[in-house]
Amino acid sequence: MTPYRIMFWQIQDVWIFYVLAGLATGFFLAGVAAHIWVWKKSARSLEIPFSGDALKRTILDAFLGRRVLQGDIAAGIMHLFLFWGFLSLFVGTSLLAVHHNLISFLEGTAYRVFSLAMEVGGLMLLAGVIWALIRRYVQRLPRLERRLEDALVPTWLLLVGISGFMLEGLRLASQQPSWGAWSFAGAWVGGLFSAPAGEAFYPYFWWGHTLLSLSFIAVIPFTKLFHIVGAPASIYFQAFPKSTTLDIEEGAGEFDLGDSVFFDACMRCGRCVEVCPSTGAGEPFAPRDFVQEMRHGLWQEHFPLGDIRFLNRGEESEVDEKFWYCTTCRACLEVCPVYGATFEAVIKKRVLAVEDGTNVPKLLNQTLEKVFKYDNPWESSKKRRGAWAEELDLLDLSKKSTKADLCYFVGCTTSFDTTAQEIARSFSKILRIAGVNFGILGKKEPCCGDIARRAGELGLFEEQREKCLDLFDQYGITDVVTSSPHCFHTFQNEYPEASFKARHYTLVLRELIAQGKLQFKKGIEATVTYHDPCYLGRHNRIFDEPREIIGSIPGLKMVEMSHHRADSLCCGGGGARMWQDLDGEVKMSEVRIREAEATGAQILITACPLCLIMLEDARKVAGLEDSLRVMDLNELVLQTLGN
Repeated sequence: MTPYRIMFWQIQDVWIFYVLAGLATGFFLAGVAAHIWVWKKSARSLEIPFSGDALKRTILDAFLGRRVLQGDIAAGIMHLFLFWGFLSLFVGTSLLAVHHNLISFLEGTAYRVFSLAMEVGGLMLLAGVIWALIRRYVQRLPRLERRLEDALVPTWLLLVGISGFMLEGLRLASQQPSWGAWSFAGAWVGGLFSAPAGEAFYPYFWWGHTLLSLSFIAVIPFTKLFHIVGAPASIYFQAFPKSTTLDIEEGAGEFDLGDSVFFDACMRCGRCVEVCPSTGAGEPFAPRDFVQEMRHGLWQEHFPLGDIRFLNRGEESEVDEKFWYCTTCRACLEVCPVYGATFEAVIKKRVLAVEDGTNVPKLLNQTLEKVFKYDNPWESSKKRRGAWAEELDLLDLSKKSTKADLCYFVGCTTSFDTTAQEIARSFSKILRIAGVNFGILGKKEPCCGDIARRAGELGLFEEQREKCLDLFDQYGITDVVTSSPHCFHTFQNEYPEASFKARHYTLVLRELIAQGKLQFKKGIEATVTYHDPCYLGRHNRIFDEPREIIGSIPGLKMVEMSHHRADSLCCGGGGARMWQDLDGEVKMSEVRIREAEATGAQILITACPLCLIMLEDARKVAGLEDSLRVMDLNELVLQTLGN
């Protein structure tokens, strides 16, 4: 006999099913439409660009789980079980509908393969759900929340899967077809029932499974399960580079379509919380909470009925001043499965706060005033900017008839902070040893605008950008090297269509070593470890160059900290935090210095003036003056050149 399935076996009043299916579909589509409504209202544009690369990334990440497998293979496999289990059952149910209503094709071998595929899909779904519940409620992973929704949604899905196997088992127990073994899990369940029992109970389980399944589909847009739709959309939109051009009149501080989609796509997996240095230091900021507050706020503002997630309707959006704790280190983006750049959303929120004049820390306001009046965030003076170079007799490019191949843009922190000034002196001496024709801008060097940009003061940032561009143009400067990764990042990524080339000093040092212009005359017998600055490493992917420089110095033994490269821990000085009084249970720099100590290294090397200051202070607080030395890479290179 040809294998087949009798549709709606033992079921009366089938029209009720179609009514319920229509209602479920209607609720689902209405929920999706509500999301699109909010996206349209909250975003500046609903333009959807097309990109083959973005589509390819979406397929790889959404359907093959490439992104979700990174960093947590167990979570990735669990997610793949859930995703492919649910998708296979959904596709299988859709094929049954086509078979029954349009064209009959699920017969014979096709039906056997179909039955086997549905069994495998159902077991994958159950395995994924049970695994998810174990991780959340038995292993109790710290990054996972345990709200009502977090228990209700997987339990609901678990009941859908179990009732499906029960239904298949009852049908096979009653019909006992010769091909029943192809539905191996259902056949096992069917062995628990007699034929009369299967026939008697089947209609009740069919309606129960139907109600569970259809209602589950209906509520997807009204719970965090909208992630099913939102995640692929977020992955696609985040593939497009953000515009660096700032136009206050067009609302540069407002959320765009990619932000709105990301907020709705967030599944609250907690990966961002796990890597956030602010959260890890016991501070009141957590990226996941910020995203949920932004999502809730957008729905409250732009949808007539407020937040449609019925399990969240009683929550209030409490943003207050916590977003100032974000270091903008980019660690959240490194691990987010849907490529959510929470730190960028934080900066946009800061823009709005600055424009409104609300929730801006007093000390930060004073610092921004210093940048406006004195071109630096450190001192109420411009005169001392070039004081670090008084004994070096360096070429001043701001004076008439002076030209150089390279402009050394020292930066505010390196110019004024006594600890960081050694970076400038060391680098200048190295350039002289290498025979590089370079100069500085001395007292005329302005602030690049990094602090204003991170703090959300876009008007001030644009003023500083224009000052720099005008100055470089006035003195014919086309090649710039910086001490600070923050200056480098700002020049490289936030000065659109700039007529000059910007490099961080690590790139210049590596080039000089490769050209043979720097010869190490003496080695250092020491074990060292390297701290990746956030704006050099994660933001600009400069990981190898500093390590290559360290590796070229004779006698050094390099050891890595447990967090390094893209996984590096933030020192706590970025995101305009250096000029705020923000602390948690422990300072980020103290966490980092202890990690450096654990390597057994005698020297901790970094390549950022903010990192140098923060880590040096942490070393003193931790009482490690005798066992660990903090050095900038320039200092180490100069020492081994023997000059």
